[in-house]
Formats: sequence, C-alpha cells, structure tokens
Amino acid sequence: MSEHKATIRWERTGSEFLTGRYSREHTWTFDGGLTVPASPSPSVVPAPYSNPAHVDPEEAYVAAISSCHMLTYLYLASQRGLQVDSYRDEAVGLMTKNAQGVPWVSLVTLHPRISYSGDKLPTPAEEEHLHHLAHEQCFIANSIKTAVLVSGAKRPDEH
Repeated sequence: MSEHKATIRWERTGSEFLTGRYSREHTWTFDGGLTVPASPSPSVVPAPYSNPAHVDPEEAYVAAISSCHMLTYLYLASQRGLQVDSYRDEAVGLMTKNAQGVPWVSLVTLHPRISYSGDKLPTPAEEEHLHHLAHEQCFIANSIKTAVLVSGAKRPDEH
C-alpha cells in the first residue's frame, strides 16, 4: 500500500570505540527532510555516551503509538460530526522484562484530553467507543505486541 522511510546516521567521533566509550548520538532524517537528533535513553546508556536532550527510540515508539491513535481518533470524530478543538496526550511507556529477561516496552498508556465545541458533544460512552475504534484501526497498534491502554479519556473541563 505504501512505503515509509527514515535514514539513521551515526559516526564515530573518538578513538575509544572498542572500549565502549563512544557517543551513541545519531540523527534520524525523514522523507520530508526533517532531521531529528537521537540518542539512547540515559536510563539505558549513561551520559556522556547518551544525550538526554535528544529523542530516544523508546520515546519515539511511545510517540508513534500516541500519534497514530490520535490521528485515527480525529478522523473517526470528524466522520461522526464531532468538532474537536484540541487533543493532548501525555503517553507513558512502561519498560519491563519478558520471560527471557529481555527488556521491552510492554505497556503504553495513553492519557488523552480532548476539547470539543459545537452542538454535538460526545457522551463519555461515545468517547470511549471512539477510542476503542481508534485503537482497532490504528496502523501502529495493529503492528505491535505492546499492550495499549487508554486511561481516563476525559475532556479537559472534567476533573
């Protein structure tokens, strides 16, 4: 159906590669031309061999899941005549170890906060149903084994 590309670049900058003392900073360049500085998480590779200011693969994975869910949700809401004004998600990925002791992102919890306007507002049950449909139709969710949970899908005016 479609193809998606990213170019990942890393270069050795010092003489201590074989000792393990080398920078893991690298870049991701996408087909539109955007280049993003990347690095392993400092919780995986300590500084100075990582850079906490850069995007790490685990953060990008969580962001991709959240972004795909949001885009699918927005599409479904628009198809149902719901006017979405804003969508904010503070998604969290949980790293655990599998049965073999290998670390993996086992759970991503989405925390969407959605603002609507107009004459037609969703009930909490309708909003929950839209999140369920968004999860079922999200390309990324259909490509992973990580569990995805939508937690507290409340509008910002609900506390």
